[in-house]
Amino acid sequence: MQPRPDDFDIERPGTLVAYLHATGRIPAAEVPRVTTLTGGVSNRTVLVTRDGNDSWVVKQALPKLRVAVDWFSPPERIHREALGLRWLAELAPPGAVVPFVFEDHSLHLLGMGAVAQPHANWKPMLLAGHLVDDHADQFARLLGTLHRKAWERKAEIEPFFRDREYFESLRLEPYYAYTAEQVPAARHFLHRLLADVRSHRHTLVHGDYSPKNMLVHRGRLVLLDHEVIHWGDPSFDLGFGLTHLLSKAHHLARLRTAFAGATAHFWATYAGEIGDLPWRTGLEARAVRATLGCLLARVAGRSPLEYLDPGERLRQGAATLALMDDPPATVAALADRFVQEIDERADG
Repeated sequence: MQPRPDDFDIERPGTLVAYLHATGRIPAAEVPRVTTLTGGVSNRTVLVTRDGNDSWVVKQALPKLRVAVDWFSPPERIHREALGLRWLAELAPPGAVVPFVFEDHSLHLLGMGAVAQPHANWKPMLLAGHLVDDHADQFARLLGTLHRKAWERKAEIEPFFRDREYFESLRLEPYYAYTAEQVPAARHFLHRLLADVRSHRHTLVHGDYSPKNMLVHRGRLVLLDHEVIHWGDPSFDLGFGLTHLLSKAHHLARLRTAFAGATAHFWATYAGEIGDLPWRTGLEARAVRATLGCLLARVAGRSPLEYLDPGERLRQGAATLALMDDPPATVAALADRFVQEIDERADG
């Protein structure tokens, strides 16, 4: 008998192995090792290490996310990730995404290939001060490649990704709409930003493009976590990714200049990769505004950055509000002015 989703927990010892045997996904005689992977908030995630075979990562979507503030999203989103994974395999450079293995629509499971060892998550590498120019270059170039190639195949891809329910529930509501409620001074800016993002539908947008979702294997970045992928506004991916570089510029004072430089370089590299696409006009200015929205959301929204202490969150919020009053015209100017605002408040 098929288990019910409410009773099925892949992190419970023996549960996933029994399922894999029962469904014939692995031979009955094989007993893989199952290890829970921590750090995610929206899924249960485990590593299935198989003897003599490629290892898998299996994810089970949660209806209620593991954060302090109530945050809900339909678990069916895992199947959007499965769809995204299959398409990204056609768009990304070889090795930049893991292979799709299986999905289960009744239990909301996704199985995919695991990145081979040794590998490291890029986020803790950056927080430890290991900012490698080539990694930052890949971060920008990969996003530009995905945006450009998806646009070139718009007629094929767009119909699969028009629905933006999961992007709304996992990004726009918790980041922009919720933050607008918490920070009245930013309400007008964020409401305009929401309208702007919703009105632009240009290419395939990852929606979770961040160092946390990058593994470094043999010097190459591998992109993970595609559950909010949709056809939409590329400025959101830019703002989401740039926010992480600038927040680390804030947090790591000794590397502030280096991370600010990486922010400016990100835009230059990305822009070179997309070339003169029809929606390039005005994109940089919108990316600046998206970055400001995300910078504030990551200190006042439903998912604050855990590495910023309370004082840093207040400082970043104040600096961002000051920039919202007169947004810079370019990403390079944003990096310079953000660092200046942070430095002035740190000195005070």
